[in-house]
Amino acid sequence: MARLVHKFGGSSVGDIRKMRRCASRVAGVIADGNEVAVVVSAMGDTTDELIDLAGQVTSEPDRRELDALMATGEQVSAALFAMCLRELGLRGRSFTGAQAGIETDSRYGRARIKAIDGTRLEEALAGGLVPVVAGFQGRAEEGGVATLGRGGSDTTAVALGAALQVARHGGSCEIFTDVDGVFTADPRHVPDAVRLPRISYGEMLELASLGAGVMHARAVVFGERHGVPIHVRHSQHHGVGTMIVKESPEMEDNVVVGCALKTDLGRVTLRKLPATTGIQASLFDRLATGAVVVDDIIQTEFGDAASVAFTVEHGDLGAVKALANDVIGQWGQGEVCIDVGLAKVSVVGVGMRSHAGVASRMFRALSDVNIRIHNITTSEIKISCIIDRSEAERALRTVHEAFGLSELGNMAGIASGGNPSVQPSGTTG
Repeated sequence: MARLVHKFGGSSVGDIRKMRRCASRVAGVIADGNEVAVVVSAMGDTTDELIDLAGQVTSEPDRRELDALMATGEQVSAALFAMCLRELGLRGRSFTGAQAGIETDSRYGRARIKAIDGTRLEEALAGGLVPVVAGFQGRAEEGGVATLGRGGSDTTAVALGAALQVARHGGSCEIFTDVDGVFTADPRHVPDAVRLPRISYGEMLELASLGAGVMHARAVVFGERHGVPIHVRHSQHHGVGTMIVKESPEMEDNVVVGCALKTDLGRVTLRKLPATTGIQASLFDRLATGAVVVDDIIQTEFGDAASVAFTVEHGDLGAVKALANDVIGQWGQGEVCIDVGLAKVSVVGVGMRSHAGVASRMFRALSDVNIRIHNITTSEIKISCIIDRSEAERALRTVHEAFGLSELGNMAGIASGGNPSVQPSGTTG
C-alpha cells in the first residue's frame, strides 16, 4: 500500500462534472489499496472573482482581509470534493489549511510555510477518512488566514507530502493539471515538443523560474529539500506523466532537456551613477522593499561612472521607475532609461556540466536566423538570452530544434531517481 497526495488545480475542478471525474480517480486509487490525501485549488476563476468583489468595496483592500476572502475559494472546493467522495461511498472530510496543521508567517498574500503538524491528517487516514485540504493557505502567526501566493496549492501539496512522509510509504505527490506532464517546451508554441518521462528537481526549478508554467518553483524547492517525488499528470485522462526526482548520473547524458520562454519583460538601466561602494545595495534594497522580482542584472563601469541594468516584468515597470528615481535622488546623479518589448529564451539541462559547446550552439542557432541577442546570463545548468519580444516564439522553436529536443521523448520508462518503489498510480477510475 502506497501513501499519496493528489493535488487538483483550478482547471481540473472547474465545474462539478470535472470534480466528479477527479473524485472517481481518487476512488480508483484507494480501491487499489492505497492511502490518499487530496489538495484542491479554487474552482476555475473563483479567485479572480473574489478579488474583483474586493475591488468593488475598496481600491486598496487590507491584505489580511483580502486573504481571508480569497481563502474561501479553496474551502468551497474542499467541501464539494469531500461531498463527491461521499457520493462514491468514501468518507471524504474537508480541512482548511489551519485545520490541516499548516502554520505560516504573517506576510499576507505571499506567506511562507513555517511548519506543518500532520497529526490530524495522520489520524484521519488511520481512521479510514480521505482528507481533502484547501490549498493555498495556512494559519498565520498572529492567528489570521494567510495565503501562500502564486503556486500556493502546489506548495501545499508538496509540503503535505513531506509531512505525511509519502516517499517513506512508497508514494509521491501527484500534481494533476490540464497538461500531460512536463514538456521540452510549451506545446502551444512548439508543435513538436515532447513529454519528458522524468526531470530532475534542479532542471524543473530552472524551467519553472524561466517561464514554464506547469509547476511552481517554491513547490519544487520544497520537494527537493524534503525528498518528495513529484508526479505531474493530466487530471482528465490517464497517462504516465512526468516524474520530478533526485538527479541521477545518467541524466547528464542529455545536454539540454528543455527550453522556456518568458515574455513581456522590460529592461531598466540606471546610467551615470557614481562608481562608489553602496550604490547596488541602495538600489536593490529599495526594489526588495517594493516586492519587485528582478531578473538579469548587468553592471558596467567607465572611469568614475557606473551603469546598472536589470530586467523585470512589464507590470512592475511603473513601480521600478519611481524607486530608481529615488535612488538617483539619494546619490545626486544619474538617469533612468527603460526599454520595453523584450523576452527571454532559455535552455536548461544538467548535462551542461559535462558537455562543452552548449552556449556556442545556442548563440549560433539564433544568429543563423538573424535573432539579435541583447544580453546573456548563465548558471551551472542554464543559458538565457534576452531578445526582442517580436522574435520570442521563433527563438523558442529555433533553440528547441538546435538541441534536438523532439527526440527526448524516446527515453524509455520513468526512472525514480533512486526510489524504485515510486510508480505511476491511479490507472482506474
